[in-house]
Amino acid sequence: MGGRGDTREAIARIAGVEAAGSLTYQTVEAEHAGRKLRLYVIGFEPTRPGGPPDLVAGRHIARSHYEMVADQASGLTLGARLRLGRSDFTVVGLTRNQVASGGDPATFITLLDAQKLQFDLAPPAARVQIARGGGGASRDTINAVVARLQSGTAPDTVAEAVRRWKHLSAITQDGQESILTQSLVDRARRQIGLFTSLLLIVSAVIIALIIYTMTMEKLKQIATLKLIGAPDRTIIGMIVQQALALGLIGFTIGATLIFNIKDYFPRRVVLEPDNVLALAGIVLVVCLLSSGLGVRAALKVDPATALGG
Repeated sequence: MGGRGDTREAIARIAGVEAAGSLTYQTVEAEHAGRKLRLYVIGFEPTRPGGPPDLVAGRHIARSHYEMVADQASGLTLGARLRLGRSDFTVVGLTRNQVASGGDPATFITLLDAQKLQFDLAPPAARVQIARGGGGASRDTINAVVARLQSGTAPDTVAEAVRRWKHLSAITQDGQESILTQSLVDRARRQIGLFTSLLLIVSAVIIALIIYTMTMEKLKQIATLKLIGAPDRTIIGMIVQQALALGLIGFTIGATLIFNIKDYFPRRVVLEPDNVLALAGIVLVVCLLSSGLGVRAALKVDPATALGG
């Protein structure tokens, strides 16, 4: 929902709402330490819902102007000064895993500072009209109102009460998560899935060629095993073990690298335990399938070749 700042008071008076806070969102580019930063700036009311979650360092915003809480992914440190628009902000706190859907690290400033920043970044003609009070949008604008409900209150009930006001819309947290996962996240998931499938196919071919090459180099030893009466399952087991060893080594190295560098990706990367287990299962299947070429070559070996020169 969006509108003027007084919308927050109207939302706060709905039955079941414990507290409500006004928010603004804007993407801003700034320079710091000789490099450009692309930040997702969130303006909030410090005493109301919508502010930064638990901090990992520093403190929450205590002044009404020119203080900032930044996500660690921005590269900003405590005490750093950053110029946004025409004002300089001091980083007083750091949070973690707060990024926009596009991967831009989030920063939090007061609502008044955010509205002033939005006004400063507006085209000059629009600023003139707003300053004159004729035409243009008011500086007292917000992008959304976030509400914290009382215990036992159904979110859908409150959302429906808001929707009765024809000029406003409302969405629950579950609804927001559903929209996000079915649009932005789902599209990215499909793209990553395509690349992952191609990489798995390439990996399977490489493992199959390695196992086949290693098997061909040991044809004489395999023939000797057959000559002394070794069953086929023993030979197959040796080849499969080689393939599984290659897969285990590769999976261990890859998982170690991912866990160590995932925080440096442009977008936030979350690794769930079930995803890691699923990947391990896929690697296992790929290794088993890749060993088939070597197994097929080993089973065709004639024991008589062990007696050759």
